[in-house]
Amino acid sequence: MNDVSKNYSPIEVPDGHVSGFVSLVGRPNVGKSTLLNTFFEKKITIVSDKPQTTRTEIRGVLTGPKFQIVFCDTPGIHKPRTLLGARLNDTARFTLKEIDLVLFLVEADSIIGKGDKFIAKSLPPEKTVLVLNKIDKVKSGRILTQLNEASEFSFTEYFPISASTGEGVSKLLEYVKTKLIPGPRYFPEDMETDFSESFWVAELVREQLLLEVREELPHSIATRVTEWDWPHIRCEILVERNSQKGIVIGHKGEVLKKVGTEVRKQLADGAFIELVVKVEKNWQKHPRSLDRFGY
Repeated sequence: MNDVSKNYSPIEVPDGHVSGFVSLVGRPNVGKSTLLNTFFEKKITIVSDKPQTTRTEIRGVLTGPKFQIVFCDTPGIHKPRTLLGARLNDTARFTLKEIDLVLFLVEADSIIGKGDKFIAKSLPPEKTVLVLNKIDKVKSGRILTQLNEASEFSFTEYFPISASTGEGVSKLLEYVKTKLIPGPRYFPEDMETDFSESFWVAELVREQLLLEVREELPHSIATRVTEWDWPHIRCEILVERNSQKGIVIGHKGEVLKKVGTEVRKQLADGAFIELVVKVEKNWQKHPRSLDRFGY
């Protein structure tokens, strides 16, 4: 059993069952979370065009009659400027240890730059698949050019896809299944992710905030549920400065009101979301603050 799976008690299954752990790796905003959601044909993790949207390793568990794939959606590896950034990189790199297959995402509509090459050097060529994402945004000639340039990495396979439209995703998924090895189910067959309801709600709040505040707060928002007494849910929103608090609240509370409304649409009927904004200066640099929010 690999290191990633040591915390789980395998579930006995019939002969012929295969399983494996698959990590999604790449620079921030290359589409890892979108691809994970497309694999499942539903929302497993939040999506945003902001870098560092994914801050913790999120597992999606895809189970069929004879297989189970555990997908690990990692934070984008980048040059860190804060302690939070350094911890995100550590989280991403940790998932590569003893992983069965790596899907390395790069963009079709952007040059394969130093950041991509930096990540590629840390990946095991014999079990890494290069996934050229966002092919819906470029012409076929550009796709061929990108694939040719990426061939210098000498990975096992190369798949052009569009995670947002689904083009090429089913073919990629079928290939992933061929790389699984005989093994048990690590999770119950009806389980699609291993994070809690409270974590999911906090992530939904953060996703909506990222949509609403646009460029003003790309990295300065953290969220966590501090009370859960259904149907009442209290979610704390942490920012670094008073000026950011005003942006998050909005004129006459309009931003928070809209965020709460959109989050409730994704929860069971009757849910009540209480959103509380707090200021903690430079929280991204404080180990205690990062520990409190699980980073």
